[in-house]
Amino acid sequence: MQSKWIVSLLAVALLAPAVLQAQTPGSARPAPSPVQTEMAAIVKDVRLLLKEKQGKVTAADLADKFKAFDALIAKHAGEKTDDMAHVVFMKAMLYEQVLGDKATAEKLIKQMQADYKGTKYIENFAKQQAQKAAADKVQAQLAPGLPFPDFNEKDLAGQPLSVGNFKGKVVLVDFWATWCGPCVQELPNVIETYKKYHSQGFEVIGISLDSSREKLDGFIKAHEGMTWAQYFDGQGWKNKLAGQYGVNGIPFTVLVGPDGKILGKGLRGEALGEAVGKALKK
Repeated sequence: MQSKWIVSLLAVALLAPAVLQAQTPGSARPAPSPVQTEMAAIVKDVRLLLKEKQGKVTAADLADKFKAFDALIAKHAGEKTDDMAHVVFMKAMLYEQVLGDKATAEKLIKQMQADYKGTKYIENFAKQQAQKAAADKVQAQLAPGLPFPDFNEKDLAGQPLSVGNFKGKVVLVDFWATWCGPCVQELPNVIETYKKYHSQGFEVIGISLDSSREKLDGFIKAHEGMTWAQYFDGQGWKNKLAGQYGVNGIPFTVLVGPDGKILGKGLRGEALGEAVGKALKK
């Protein structure tokens, strides 16, 4: 799954909060600080390693990178700045998102909150945590057996779009994006499942987290069989429906049964086809 945090880790734009801020038209982008420049070198090495290992890295593989993070933190010890808070946060995300070590990540986050209390970064982090808690609360309502909380929007062609429009059918609500590697990797399976079961009552509704309509249209045109309805508002991670359903990582799917109740979520690979086939037999 591609989450907001891991996308940031793999992107050049993660270098620092100051660089991430939107610039007013005509304004010059601020020069990176010494901390941002040093962190850029570490991040570049991490990105190259992830690419080389195809994302499958171990703690031993990252040992030198963690030492580099530690050296940077020690070098600027006592500096209670947004940049330094960001350095600790990125180290925590390496543990959580890449190694799956949530315990260590949580310790680093607590350390960050204590060491850099009072900075704008920590203030914004607290707001993000509140948003995440709200999203988790929404996600808890998307449990199997519960009614799917429907939406009423319009698709790319301007036609009404909702799960309710396919009452009596099995519907896969698929949150994805053309820039999401795992989404593109899973796409052939979704297309195959759609072709196999569409005539029996299986539908797909795509919720695109893309920001470019042109790229989305080109991608759909280039992938034969991707003929289902799509919702797109051009807002990327701020996509209206992604926010409504607490989605902070993609691909994310919800499978809804003919009765409007949730059959499962996050179904991929063979599990998706098996669930669809089973639901259509009932």
